[in-house]
Amino acid sequence: MTRTVVYNTALVALVAATVMTITSIVSPKWVSYTVRSPSGDTVTDSIGLHRRCTSSAGGTCSPFPEKSRCEGDGRSFCSMWRTTGFLMNFAVVAELATLVGFLIIMAGGKVKRQGGWRIPGGMLAVVAVVEFVGMAIVAYLFDHDELFLVPGYRLDSSWYLCTISAGAALLAGVGLAISAVVLPPEDGYQMLGDPNGV
Repeated sequence: MTRTVVYNTALVALVAATVMTITSIVSPKWVSYTVRSPSGDTVTDSIGLHRRCTSSAGGTCSPFPEKSRCEGDGRSFCSMWRTTGFLMNFAVVAELATLVGFLIIMAGGKVKRQGGWRIPGGMLAVVAVVEFVGMAIVAYLFDHDELFLVPGYRLDSSWYLCTISAGAALLAGVGLAISAVVLPPEDGYQMLGDPNGV
C-alpha cells in the first residue's frame, strides 16, 4: 500500500525534477568552452538546446543550431540536437501531467492511493527514459561531432541537471512501485469484498 508520505516524497522529487528540466532547457549551458586568450581575456562559448552565447560576439546569444549548420553534412547534427530539444520539452509536458495525476490521486483518499500509483509511476519512468535519451544524444554529439573537437569544450551544468532530473524521476517511480508492493495496508485498511460473495 502506498502511503501519503511516499506520495509526498515522490511529489517533492517530481517538482525538483521539473524545475531542473526547465532550467536545463532555458539555460544555454549544455556544452561550454572557456579559455584564456594570449592577451589575458577569457573567451567563452556556451551552447544550449535553442541558443548559443559567445563572448566574441559581445556576450550576445543567437539561435542554435544555426541555419548553416543544418545544411549539407551538418544535417545529422542539426536533427539530433533538435531531437534533444523536442525530447526535453516533451519531458516537461509529461512531468506537468504527472504532477496533476499526483494531485488527483492524493486528493482521492486511500482507495485511489492504493491502486493509483501505477499511472504516476509509469509516467515517471517515461520521463526518466526520455531525459536519459536526450542526455545520451548530447553526450554522443559531444564525443563525435567536429564542433566539439576543439580542446576546452566540456559538458556543462544543463547536461548534469538533465541527468540528475532523470535520476530523480526514476527513483521516485521505483520508490512508488516498491512501496506499493512492500508496505502493509495503511491503518489496517482492507478493501471490502462483494457482500453477495461474487
